[in-house]
Amino acid sequence: MTCLSVNVNKVATIRNSRGGSAPRVTDAVAVCVAAGVNGITVHPRADRRHITPDDVRAVKKMLAAHKPHVELNIEGDPRPDLIALVEEVVPDQCTLVPVAPGEVTSQAGWQPGLQTTGVEAVVSRFKARGIRVSMFVDPQEQPIRWAASAGANRIELYTEPFARAYERGVEAARQSFAIYADASRLAHSLGLGVNAGHDLDLDNLTIFRQLPHLDEVSIGHAIVSRAIFEGLETVVREYLAVLAAA
Repeated sequence: MTCLSVNVNKVATIRNSRGGSAPRVTDAVAVCVAAGVNGITVHPRADRRHITPDDVRAVKKMLAAHKPHVELNIEGDPRPDLIALVEEVVPDQCTLVPVAPGEVTSQAGWQPGLQTTGVEAVVSRFKARGIRVSMFVDPQEQPIRWAASAGANRIELYTEPFARAYERGVEAARQSFAIYADASRLAHSLGLGVNAGHDLDLDNLTIFRQLPHLDEVSIGHAIVSRAIFEGLETVVREYLAVLAAA
């Protein structure tokens, strides 16, 4: 079965919008682990707008009791402070992601060239620490072959284009899925594992789960968005009950 790694960035985003410690990222991790997930993903950005280095350390400490059943995946661009944090924490997996200035969320995968200068050395450093390395790429031949040549263990396919195609209808989704399936087969033939993530949700996942050789999906925004409404009625009724008892 394909593994699910839950990205808990959005929990930290809500916390940081108000200050203080609520909601706690570690509480979200505990709920996910109790529900049976295979992994937790965090993406500490340079501006610390959601997950912070202290969050990463706390999640690592918490998951120690659940090894090897629940993995920690740290996403990020290979900037000096991220490299140092990964080497300190030693997650099970590090997903290297290119970051564009001012982006709200990831917009594209790695493209071989000036953008990837020095990335191979980072891959080597992480693998020497026993960290599995995944490269965030578009479903294209050139970046997949580059990921293999750079020494990566896996790729993570950037799936927003598939999600947008799914919204346009069955035929668009079918055509997009075929592109991703070809990309996954190529990666597998090169000895790479295959992860995927970005805008996958309960609807489009019913198709994407059929991707050949799919090892893991990383999902955060869609899970937290749905969880708000799945749990909101329960919490509102709890508050009404407290007020009614006064």
